[in-house]
Amino acid sequence: MSDAILWRGEAARAAFRAGYLDIAPAIPATLAWGLVTGIAMAQSGLTLPQAYGLGLLAFAGSAQLAVLPLLASHAPTFVIVLTALIVNMRFVIYSAAMKSEFVRLSFRQRLGIAYLIGDFPFVLFERSASQHERRLRPVYFLGIGLSNLIVWQLASLVGLVAAGRVPPEWGLDFAGMVALVALLVPMLANRPGFAACAIGGAVGVALDGLPAHAGLVIATLAGIIAAVVAERLPPRVA
Repeated sequence: MSDAILWRGEAARAAFRAGYLDIAPAIPATLAWGLVTGIAMAQSGLTLPQAYGLGLLAFAGSAQLAVLPLLASHAPTFVIVLTALIVNMRFVIYSAAMKSEFVRLSFRQRLGIAYLIGDFPFVLFERSASQHERRLRPVYFLGIGLSNLIVWQLASLVGLVAAGRVPPEWGLDFAGMVALVALLVPMLANRPGFAACAIGGAVGVALDGLPAHAGLVIATLAGIIAAVVAERLPPRVA
């Protein structure tokens, strides 16, 4: 049987449907993050078109929140761009980890896939992609990524329009963080996953004070290195 990517047919539709069903439990967290980001952008002094344009271009809540104070203080453009790139460095690492699944796609298709990569989509895809045929995995990721994109953009728009009307005691930012932690917990069942979380988390906490969120980048790299080392270690002998 050919190993060509399946974009049409019942199998492809089933893979796409599995993608958006798998990310459905993360929708409340995505809504929370989108609302928080939208509210923050609305309160930054940007106009509605500017704020939503930033959301469409960046599509990364952490980077958007990181550059808002810089935009408000009229920091140099290169500083704003560099800050966003540093905060988003983890997406380069995500892309490298997923490369083998999409290497047979065209350049244009890979660009579209890259735009859809996020924290929730990456975690879900890495956890469940092996349950699908290799030629169906790009379609499965589209189900995850497009659903995440639509929910995020709608929530961000609502946050922009409804800024000031969402009580801070709702704790939306905390709710999003808790949901992400819940998605990561199953990954602790294996040694590489546990090593990545333990080392990456410890480094992230230790370097939290570094400027431009550089500690986040270093912590991500440390977690990946720890996972690779743990995976190559021989199994423990009982």
